[in-house]
Amino acid sequence: MIRSMTAFARAETRGDYGLIACEIRSVNHRFLEPGFRLPDVLRELEFPLRERLRQALTRGKVDVQFRYEAADTHGAGLELDRDLAAQYVRAAAEIDQLTRHAAPLNASDILRLPGVVRNREPDLAALQAEGLKLFETALAQFLAMREREGRELARLIEERLTAMMAETEKVRARMPGILAHYRERLLNRLVDLKSELNTERLEQEMILFAQKIDVAEEMDRLCAHEAEIRRVLQEAGAVGRRLDFLMQELNREANTLGSKSVSADSSLSSVELKVLIEQMREQIQNIE
Repeated sequence: MIRSMTAFARAETRGDYGLIACEIRSVNHRFLEPGFRLPDVLRELEFPLRERLRQALTRGKVDVQFRYEAADTHGAGLELDRDLAAQYVRAAAEIDQLTRHAAPLNASDILRLPGVVRNREPDLAALQAEGLKLFETALAQFLAMREREGRELARLIEERLTAMMAETEKVRARMPGILAHYRERLLNRLVDLKSELNTERLEQEMILFAQKIDVAEEMDRLCAHEAEIRRVLQEAGAVGRRLDFLMQELNREANTLGSKSVSADSSLSSVELKVLIEQMREQIQNIE
């Protein structure tokens, strides 16, 4: 089943470490172009995440964003740098000896000094393992949305294929009437000119005209392309480029049909075919 290139997924998890949230979003692109925004504690995950995306996807501009919020432990997660605090105290004592009436240095003053108190570092290995697990959860949701979107795109394309085939059948049905109408016009013209009716010459004219407006080959190719598109829509994997090529072929046949048109109805059918092909092409731009 085909997949869309546009999708969004979000997952989050909480634990003693705090909160980790992961968002994956993508839009259409000719190739796979992943981008990552990771907090420092998860920075080492970029390479394995990039490889995992390459295994799961083939096309699309994909943005992956992680957010990390450390747990609020009300001071339990703080560490005191005793050595640094002792250095500050010794430095303050030396300054006291150099100055007069120096203000005493209390505990709260020391705690406000840079580096004396810092947040306890989380267990990076455990945190990164949780990040990888969370990414797999978000990726599964992301792929599922791509597949749902793909099914809807396939339905829209198949509707237009059905309309396209209905239009080609109209053109086929008109061909005998167009030939009969041209034959009648030619006969009336000969009568008006009071020319001698030359049956052989009339048949030659009709054969040349029929060859000029013959679109059977174009109709057959349109039907063949339509069948191929329906087959490709049932395949798995990246088929967007193949479908885009088939749209070019459909458009070529529709243009030829328009150039051979000798009636307003056929011209309108050519225009309608081009409209349907363009609508399909726009949808196919979003297919992986």
